[in-house]
Amino acid sequence: MAEHRSMQRAALLDAARSLLSEGGTEALTFPALAERTGLARSSVYEYFRSRAAVVEELCEVDFPVWAADVSAAMERETTAEGKVEAYVRQQLALVGDRRHRAVVAISASELDAGAREKIRAAHGGLVAMIVEALAEMGHAEPRLAAMLLQGVVDAAVRRIELGAAEEPSAITEAAVSMVLRGVRG
Repeated sequence: MAEHRSMQRAALLDAARSLLSEGGTEALTFPALAERTGLARSSVYEYFRSRAAVVEELCEVDFPVWAADVSAAMERETTAEGKVEAYVRQQLALVGDRRHRAVVAISASELDAGAREKIRAAHGGLVAMIVEALAEMGHAEPRLAAMLLQGVVDAAVRRIELGAAEEPSAITEAAVSMVLRGVRG
């Protein structure tokens, strides 16, 4: 029974990722989740009390996977500058991933305070990864530099997600170049 519930919960989360990826937060409804998973709508409520609860769980499950990918890319580098570049490149490489698209859709939505706080904490953990490399490069305020660096990454993510006129690779190269010039200075 516990295994069945776990499988159903995973199926609901997978359906939520697809819905968010395809149609944004407006598409994430309990009737749509029920339809995608073959469950009765009332059964969806047995797993999640609200849309915000689905969003919170997606963040708890998906954000650590995303952060681990970024961390692994940084760990392969031997210099602080290489770590900064890997941090930017890996986040932008993940833009096409369904998990990432779901997190972006979630971030843009109207959420309750608890869900917003979980997203903020997860993003804070991501930004914390780069602080050490920036300190190693001699930044007097590495935390502030990390927040500004993440702002460049977030802008590039939005540009890629919008399907901008530029190719994603051109956006990535521009973001990497901008960040590296900024952190060297």
